[in-house]
Amino acid sequence: MSTPFRSGAFRLSPSDYSALTDAAQQNPEVYWQNQSTRLDWIRSPSSAQDTGNGWFADGTLNASVNCLDRHLESRGEQIGLIWQAEEADHVVRLTYRDLHARVCQMANVLRDHGISRGDRVAIHLPTVIEGVVGMLACARLGAIHVVLFGGFSPEAIADRLADSGATLVITANVGRRGAKRIPFKTTMDSALSLRPETLSVRSVLVVSVTDEPVPMQAGRDELLTPLLEKAETSCPAETMASTDPLFLLYTSGSTGKPKGIVHGTGGYLTWASYTHELVFDHQKGDVFWCTADIGWITGHSYVVYGPLSNGGTILLFEGMPSHPTPGRWWEVIQSHKVTTFYTSPTAIRALMREGNDLPRQYDLTSLRVLGTVGEPISQEAWSWFDDVIGGGRCAFVDTWWQTESGGIMISPVPGAVKEKPASATLPLPGVHPVLLDDKGQVLDGATEGVLCLDGSWPGRALTIWNDDALFQTTYLRPYPGHYFTGDGARRDEDGYYWITGRVDDVINVSGHRIGSAEIEDALAAEHAIVESAAIGIPHDLKGQGIIVYAVARDPSHPELEMLAVRAITAKVGRYAVPEKVYIVPDLPKTRSGKNVRRLMRKIACGETDGLGDLSTLADPEIVDVLIRIVQG
Repeated sequence: MSTPFRSGAFRLSPSDYSALTDAAQQNPEVYWQNQSTRLDWIRSPSSAQDTGNGWFADGTLNASVNCLDRHLESRGEQIGLIWQAEEADHVVRLTYRDLHARVCQMANVLRDHGISRGDRVAIHLPTVIEGVVGMLACARLGAIHVVLFGGFSPEAIADRLADSGATLVITANVGRRGAKRIPFKTTMDSALSLRPETLSVRSVLVVSVTDEPVPMQAGRDELLTPLLEKAETSCPAETMASTDPLFLLYTSGSTGKPKGIVHGTGGYLTWASYTHELVFDHQKGDVFWCTADIGWITGHSYVVYGPLSNGGTILLFEGMPSHPTPGRWWEVIQSHKVTTFYTSPTAIRALMREGNDLPRQYDLTSLRVLGTVGEPISQEAWSWFDDVIGGGRCAFVDTWWQTESGGIMISPVPGAVKEKPASATLPLPGVHPVLLDDKGQVLDGATEGVLCLDGSWPGRALTIWNDDALFQTTYLRPYPGHYFTGDGARRDEDGYYWITGRVDDVINVSGHRIGSAEIEDALAAEHAIVESAAIGIPHDLKGQGIIVYAVARDPSHPELEMLAVRAITAKVGRYAVPEKVYIVPDLPKTRSGKNVRRLMRKIACGETDGLGDLSTLADPEIVDVLIRIVQG
């Protein structure tokens, strides 16, 4: 069931949206040429297509200039970045002129340390201003930034440093998570000591988040702040080809060597700008808060490059959703009059546990657009976010995309596309999804299959760093003629797409293909169950059997397993009844909120030796808890 159109003053009407879709379909060359003009080019591209080596091949530009310099004349005194510390009274507001000066200072420091065009710079920071500044400083010099998530283990960091060939690292003494201190510098030191013969790092610049001292290696390590204070506030920008790499971003290495996804400059920036404006209905005066860490693609595209290329105001929050007291996120929205709030279903589910009364104590009427990203959202979580946080008046954009796509691909557009709770709805103008069967045949109409994409789009990744053969094998060869996303999806009678999860999360029970998201959605409707994860394990008779891990609202409830089975039977069918339902206190998640299904699968199969690196988990101790529960 679709929701009515929201009543807000949105930029696009349904007819506007249809016109864009038709234009992109009928003459894509002209459409993307027009979209490229949203950027300032040093040399405008003569063609708007993917030449096989990226988009807008003969165009030249600089990403930092597009995010900063070009706004100085008209928006120089506008706030470009708000940094909210953990303490409510500690706020830093930077105008575009301030941000430009800081980026130039950082670029000059990097240049003084030998960084130039094509060099790789690793950025390993908590949510501090220097993360955004460091990315844009690299772009200014033509260096390639490699942002490393703060939760990575030393081994994971060392792998990425070695593969990228980074020569300089920007890190912090510590990160703050409530009362905890996250040891950024000592973690980096451990990474650099693991396999020094494989690493190229010459310099480590350290941001002082607190006054806590950390070991410093003479000749390699320097405190960053004193260097910035002495640096000039102007720095010339490098002229870059559209197809020159802007950044590397590594996908998870949980099932093998991490892949360094390479994104180019002109195509990626066009896509980040286009999708940010279209999907979030970007308007003058918006305060845009994307809660993602900049270590993930969501942080790249919708904390930094999309909003800043469009002259928006971004909010960075150092703290956690419920520290020092529940309701901290709602206090931040109220304080800074946030208009656009983009977060994950995992975060929404956690906030739901605090009840409805808490957020209603805050003034959230500044909100105009709500968005979710990272995984399919259940109808219960969708409805709660829409009703309790959005008051039923906000546009709701449930977005589907990937690291490799560079930006959003399937999503509602405010005012133009009717929403359906938990559906990603329709592809954006210029995006062409298809559903395929196991043999690679295109499926028409209402159906379910493997989600692929036809054609190219400006934000598509260029390649995998140092391994284009793997890029071809992973994305282009599984279904020749199509780009393979790795996800499964269902398309309904209205042409709306419902993401069913990774293809390897589709469980085949006696010939029935069941998406894990489908089972989890059924359980989300059961009030007694807060959160769940369904995984497939080998089964002698059925091929695969279903195992469910469920987090209960009240673990002492006497009939939880029966309620779970009843909910699945009612929503999915008897063929989806699990072999076993384990009631657990929590699910194993990365610090970015992703459920680690490989761990749950191994534990359910009794494979508890060699579980791999657990340091990226939000709570590594939950693994031992699950093992004890499963083993009885």
